[in-house]
Amino acid sequence: MVRFIDASDVPALIKDGDTLYTTGMMLAGLAEGALVELEKAFLATGHPRDLSFYTPVGQGNFKDKGMAHFAHEGMTKRIVAAHYGVGGPRLAELVRNNQVEAYNWPQGVLATMPRQLAGRHGGVFTKVGLGTFVDPRRGGGKVNARACEDLVEVRHLDGEEYLYFKPPHVNVALIRGTTIDERGNLTLEREGVMTDPLAIAQAARACGGIVIAQVEQVAKAGTLHPKQIKVPGVLIDYAFVARPEHHTQSEKAHFNPALTGDLKVPTSQIAALPLDERKVIARRAAIYLQPGDVLNLGIGMPEGVAAVAAEEGVADQLTLTLETGPIGGVPAGGFEFGHSVNPEVIVEHSAQFDFYDGGGIDIAYLGLAQADAQGNVNVSKFGGRAVGCGGFINITQNAKKVAFLGTFTAGGLQVTVEDGRLRIVQEGKSRKFIHHVEQVTFSGHYAASVKQPVLYITERAVFRLRSAGLELIEIAPGIDLERDVLAHMDFVPLMRDVKVMDAALFQPVWGRLKELVQQAG
Repeated sequence: MVRFIDASDVPALIKDGDTLYTTGMMLAGLAEGALVELEKAFLATGHPRDLSFYTPVGQGNFKDKGMAHFAHEGMTKRIVAAHYGVGGPRLAELVRNNQVEAYNWPQGVLATMPRQLAGRHGGVFTKVGLGTFVDPRRGGGKVNARACEDLVEVRHLDGEEYLYFKPPHVNVALIRGTTIDERGNLTLEREGVMTDPLAIAQAARACGGIVIAQVEQVAKAGTLHPKQIKVPGVLIDYAFVARPEHHTQSEKAHFNPALTGDLKVPTSQIAALPLDERKVIARRAAIYLQPGDVLNLGIGMPEGVAAVAAEEGVADQLTLTLETGPIGGVPAGGFEFGHSVNPEVIVEHSAQFDFYDGGGIDIAYLGLAQADAQGNVNVSKFGGRAVGCGGFINITQNAKKVAFLGTFTAGGLQVTVEDGRLRIVQEGKSRKFIHHVEQVTFSGHYAASVKQPVLYITERAVFRLRSAGLELIEIAPGIDLERDVLAHMDFVPLMRDVKVMDAALFQPVWGRLKELVQQAG
């Protein structure tokens, strides 16, 4: 039977050395009130200490919330997370200074692990991560020198290689919902994403642990519709009503009904992009779209594909999805990332990754930070600072087609697009196409071995992945191959038949995408 407590009672329920599994993505679905009290207790008493945190998604506001609360030496022994960047500067310093054992696992592994634990099926067997930095032959997901234990193994099943992610023993589940009744039954009606509170609660119980739920309100027993209840009361040991400031949908708003499907808001026409390098890249990428495609778009440059699709009148033929569960609608950005405005469907976080890992994405457009001659891509670690892979490995490894989008160089690049040509006004200070990427977040070798179509699209050059490495296939009109491309790469790509990109892509009005999509269909 559930016991109702105050948030300040949470630290007394957690023992030194416990392992906690937490729900949440940024601030959505996050039991922020419990983390606040844990931090207060540790700073006041030194306990609880030596805790291990498993966080399926990056949690925080890039400053002082979420993961930032357990960024104290002594309080935290180990962190296993998909993303570290949102945890803020204090967490980054803790990891960099080897004051905590830090591991970075693919988001889909951490999302599905609780289901394995719930049924006592062991850890996660998957091909996701083979050839990347989570492969034990490339580091096993260890972020810093303090992370010494091998948590990932290579296993062979029926003659095929898999990675085995070892299961934690979960002592405490920290989950969040909207309404809880007097018997402990929990609903999620005001949550824009469903970050698997049921599976995480079941995982803790299967390990002999406890479940603590943060909620907005309490309802009389028997008044909640059984189909609305997402976590039954038999699984919840303790619950507390959070202060409003600790129970927000995002850093931007306490609650936005358009992100939950409770309100359909009129969405203004997506503004057309100005004719610059971003628009050129998005146009070139959009050529590969087909009617009915299911997409995943990364943050930043890839978002331009949606804008181009809208401008060209084909957006209604596509379905956009997000790792956290929304299907359809318009992906929200900034502090609301992970939600969609006017979503058609919101599925569980783990179910979305089953869909992704099962090849459900027709084409994924992701960012291009660093690439090398073998087609490897890095988006997870720069200058020794761990950002994290998030869902990048799951998405890129299993999508039917992948296109990496980004400018050819970084740091001050300036270009002009005029008269159907591209002109470099000022070259970027940093090269993106380098000898060896700092960390392999996407394995070109693995992609080539499974014959996955992969493109690398920039404003001035387009490459595709071959078994022998990157092949340059196109350059922009107005660009000199030697001066503007090869001179700014650390390696010479394969070159067989380098063509000039369609000059129409560099005109103020393109107007050809609908025809190309119809032809593809």
